[in-house]
Amino acid sequence: MRNSFLPVNQDDMAQRGWDVCDFVLISGDAYVDHPSFAAAIISRTLESAGYRVGILAQPDWQNPEAFRLLGKPGLAFLVSPGNIDSMVSRYTVNRKIRHQDAYTPGGEGGLRPDRAAIVYSSMARQAYKGVPVILGGLEASLRRLSHYDYWSDKVRRSVLLDSKADLLMYGMGEKTMVILADLLKEGRPIRDIRDVRGTLYAVNSPDDLPPEVIVLPSFEDISTDKKLYADSFLTQYRNTDPLLSKTLAEPCGTRFVLQNPPAFPLTREEMDQAYRLPYTRKSHPDYDAAGGVPALKEVEFSLVHNRGCYGGCHFCALTFHQGRIISSRSHESVIQEARKLIDDPEFKGYIHDVGGPTANFRKPACAGQALHGACRDKQCLTPEPCRNLEVDHSDYLSLLGKLRKLKGVKKVFIRSGIRFDYLMMDKDETFLRELCEHHISGQLKVAPEHISERVLQLMNKQKHPVYRKFMKRYEEINRQLNKKQYLVPYFISSHPGSTLKDGVALAEFMKETGFVPDQVQDFYPTPGTMSTCMYYTGINPLADEAVEVVKKEREKRLQRALLQFNKAENYTMVREALLLEHRADLIGSGGKCLIPFYSGASSSGNPTPAKRPVKYKEKKKKR
Repeated sequence: MRNSFLPVNQDDMAQRGWDVCDFVLISGDAYVDHPSFAAAIISRTLESAGYRVGILAQPDWQNPEAFRLLGKPGLAFLVSPGNIDSMVSRYTVNRKIRHQDAYTPGGEGGLRPDRAAIVYSSMARQAYKGVPVILGGLEASLRRLSHYDYWSDKVRRSVLLDSKADLLMYGMGEKTMVILADLLKEGRPIRDIRDVRGTLYAVNSPDDLPPEVIVLPSFEDISTDKKLYADSFLTQYRNTDPLLSKTLAEPCGTRFVLQNPPAFPLTREEMDQAYRLPYTRKSHPDYDAAGGVPALKEVEFSLVHNRGCYGGCHFCALTFHQGRIISSRSHESVIQEARKLIDDPEFKGYIHDVGGPTANFRKPACAGQALHGACRDKQCLTPEPCRNLEVDHSDYLSLLGKLRKLKGVKKVFIRSGIRFDYLMMDKDETFLRELCEHHISGQLKVAPEHISERVLQLMNKQKHPVYRKFMKRYEEINRQLNKKQYLVPYFISSHPGSTLKDGVALAEFMKETGFVPDQVQDFYPTPGTMSTCMYYTGINPLADEAVEVVKKEREKRLQRALLQFNKAENYTMVREALLLEHRADLIGSGGKCLIPFYSGASSSGNPTPAKRPVKYKEKKKKR
């Protein structure tokens, strides 16, 4: 089994007859050879192109010797901080250190450094001077130009400069990585590689800028002028499409960071090839004693059928990382991978997911995207669906039906996010009916995110009546199928634009529908999102309008408490929030009241709210 993995030490290299690795990939995650892990895809892609790749997973970042474990790479170090930004992996939204990390053996926290892109690149330089360092992965992709950093509460310059890497790869990197590898193999000095899509590089003089470049405001200017920051971000946002984007240049001191246009999305054949590579689909056996890697358990028996998302949620970084144009795999490719799951001795008959960024997107939003790219100034779904949007679930339905018929498969679940607004546009209800009948078990997780029309507009989400319409139809179809299945909606508190009044309205909606979440999602300002730009600047760049932003911890806690108004420990904060909003009418024993007159009592004559289970759990117990 060990020999099926790429080398992690020199003994592994010797068994393969290697004296040197062409590339040494430094990963902030444990080594999991599964296509849901970026390091696995990049390393296997290089292997299929004929290159020798070794893996340094979560090396000791304080010891240069740990970065010499595989010897000096023949072509370059590749630095991939992990599937998640290292600061998100290390800290909660309250900036408290996490004690667990799902991407480490046994879930142990503390095995990756803060700002792993910078630290790993520096250590690679120390280990072997003169070896090119190529930075990639999500952290690099979303920090590729100057960005607001929530953890230090300031604007930081491009991570390319802070890391002192030679090149930065952004977006989905299979095509870009092989092009770079071939150029290095041919002997091209890395300092001369300046024309590869999906990369950034730095130059020292304005004389080195290419023609037709868009020059952004400088790092120094956007660090002190929030309006300029918002303008710069909007320019970047409008240059994320491979067909429409121009080269961007950002001055920083005496240097310029240049961003080439994005790489083109993979074709169906290329995507099939990426998932056909010989992944073991397991974590490295070195981690067996620790119980493996928890993150693998979430995806081990899941299938990815698409990439990209034209949903355009402003709190999501997909537009900056994967782009808005959908790529999808062929049915044959997905079924072939499903058969590999079935052959796994640990497979129990349940495919946990057939999804991607958005499960029910199988093709580009319209035919025009293939010719002209995704529109710069228009969205596909909001504020109203584009008239050119092609709504069709038939291909996804066909794929799901084929998977259900495979021998050895008992159930095929869909656990990735489903765009219920897109679903409700489909005049053919077959997908919704089959979803309820075959692909969920007890509950369906959806993401309405809020009920305030103003907040939803700032989030770039569908209007609230669409969710109410979906709730009603979902309930009706489950009743027709004689199934007791419930919705579990996700809501975000303290998003830019969300006031305490909006939080009260959201709590009233939860009271009305009988659902109170077990966990609350506070808005987390991560790099590369429109919402984070709004959070930092107090400006909506798309409308050039001021946005009210909650930054004081007390008000954030009040909004968060309102989303769990029935918890006894939240009583004081909920009461404070209601009185601040002059909503004493929601305190008492009436049916619409959120809390009783005093802590420990009931607002409706039932058991105390803190002990009363939410609606879907009550019904689940009766089954």
